[in-house]
Amino acid sequence: MCTLILLHRPGHAWPVLIGTNRDEMLDRPWDPPAPHWPEHPGVVGGRDRLAGGTWLAVNPRGMVAAVLNRPGSLGPKLGRRSRGELPFLALAAPDAARGAEAVGAIEAKQWRRFNMIVADAKAVYFIRGLAAASPQVMPLGEGLFMITARDPNDVTSPRVAQYLPRFREARPPAPPEDWGDWPRLLADRSGEIEAQINITPQGGFGTVCSSLLAISRAGEIVWRFAKGPPDVAPYEPVALAGEGVAA
Repeated sequence: MCTLILLHRPGHAWPVLIGTNRDEMLDRPWDPPAPHWPEHPGVVGGRDRLAGGTWLAVNPRGMVAAVLNRPGSLGPKLGRRSRGELPFLALAAPDAARGAEAVGAIEAKQWRRFNMIVADAKAVYFIRGLAAASPQVMPLGEGLFMITARDPNDVTSPRVAQYLPRFREARPPAPPEDWGDWPRLLADRSGEIEAQINITPQGGFGTVCSSLLAISRAGEIVWRFAKGPPDVAPYEPVALAGEGVAA
């Protein structure tokens, strides 16, 4: 179960702020964010080496797309397509609205269940894919949202119940250099294992990397990436290039 924190502030100089921790089997190979895909020019993201897709990526038009699992759907399943394909579908669109629309038009039963965020400076969308019919696309208004394997701000998740109040009280990032209290919170390992935001390795599973990402009102993106659990790995700039994207 990965975690994504999103602060949406329409009209602000930095209207979209995102913090994520990626949780995965520790032996599943992956590559840090880079332009790994010649067939998707301009897209920069982390690459899952097994399936070839991504969990979080951006494009030169100032768009971000992230995909997370729903409950009980960790890993691949025979006969289902990789959810790591879905960010590419969204990022091929000219803006977040049409990217979310493209994902909403897929035949969801071809993929395992998923949650997804598609965002740019103008709009943010949450997409729920339940492996039946079409995914449900919902715009997210102003505010702070915490997404795990369930719906945004679902406090039946022990992790959301523990950390959502902390993020609401935290000092928010002020990009490009000041990331507020978010790095400290994303690195925290307090509480029971099911509530941890930075999961202590257990049974070959744990938090493997972390990101801090922001979109400016002009569509500029800044991305800081930790190549390991954020309590031990430093956040470093991701090299980005192209219109609307900056390192």
